[in-house]
Amino acid sequence: MAFGAFNHHRNPGPMADINVTPMVDVMLVLLVIFILAAPMFTGSVQLELPKAQAPAAQTAPAATVTLSIDGKGKIFWNNDPVERDALESRLVEAARLDPQPELQLRADKDTRYEIVAQVMAAAQSNGLTKLGFVTDPKEKK
Repeated sequence: MAFGAFNHHRNPGPMADINVTPMVDVMLVLLVIFILAAPMFTGSVQLELPKAQAPAAQTAPAATVTLSIDGKGKIFWNNDPVERDALESRLVEAARLDPQPELQLRADKDTRYEIVAQVMAAAQSNGLTKLGFVTDPKEKK
């Protein structure tokens, strides 16, 4: 296609070619600018903070209640077997304590999720707000 043709009798139509070279050049320049500027955004201010000596706060540690569930769904309150009916009353008693104990939930890997969810719902509905899950940090192969 000749853009500078000397034939003036031909009706010039719309140009269908798009030159993307300038757009690619601008994008490459922006890419280089962002690559060079990125380390400036991740820098940190070096501070030397003052040192102070203060005694540790003396707070009474809250009691913890270990609630274990074995693979068969049997529930244990601090290693003592407990029935589901008695669990409700123990949860109510624990919720009344001040400070509230933390409920540490230990479930066997073969325990059905439904049982774990029921125990969590019972703890929440009876007013216990602190719930933690205990897992084995050792990686077993």
